[in-house]
Amino acid sequence: MKTITKISLFTMTALLSSVTAQAENDNTVRVGAYFVHYDAKATDLTGTGIGAVPAGVNMKVNNVDTPYFAYVRRLTSNFDLEFAFGIPPKTTMTGTGPAKLGSVPYAGQVVATSRWFSPTVLLNYNFLEESSKFRPYVGLGANFTRFTDNTATPAGQAALGGPTSASLKNSLGWAATTGISYRLQERWSVYASYSISQVKSDLIANTSGVIRTNSVDFRPSAVVLSAGYSF
Repeated sequence: MKTITKISLFTMTALLSSVTAQAENDNTVRVGAYFVHYDAKATDLTGTGIGAVPAGVNMKVNNVDTPYFAYVRRLTSNFDLEFAFGIPPKTTMTGTGPAKLGSVPYAGQVVATSRWFSPTVLLNYNFLEESSKFRPYVGLGANFTRFTDNTATPAGQAALGGPTSASLKNSLGWAATTGISYRLQERWSVYASYSISQVKSDLIANTSGVIRTNSVDFRPSAVVLSAGYSF
């Protein structure tokens, strides 16, 4: 009886240790970098009356890099839930179209800047066994983008005819990712991924009461390189 009891206690201890070890690895934090590329498409800037602008006045959104942070929760051996975000980077927009608006240079000038906070939630599917060193994965989810510190530069204000404030509406859209992880040790891994998301917004520029607008489809894609610690 004592032998059976000892065996039972040993078995229970081993099972509890296994469950605890598994639970300890259900959470992962990742730190790395976003390398963001914009393939933005925007309608021409338009206005009416004294706010009318020549045809073809548009903008290009310049690429940007920013730190990447994520919390990942293991759901099953193949599925996990990822919450990712970056430090809001300063994004610049360069004028395209006419070389000048009136006598003021426009094309090629940095006409506006903005910062964006863009958290993303992804449900990821991991291929292969958990014991594999390399594990490819794909994910699908949603992205929310809030634009802040929207500013018309001195060059942009001069081109539009005076002091100008700018605003961009928040955006909610789909997001997708594909990547690969490599396990260095029991708790440490490195990751490389490529992500795309839907970010659309309407720009409103107010020059002393004169309103001009356009719509922007930012079409961002990002290469993400990161390291993760599981606990």
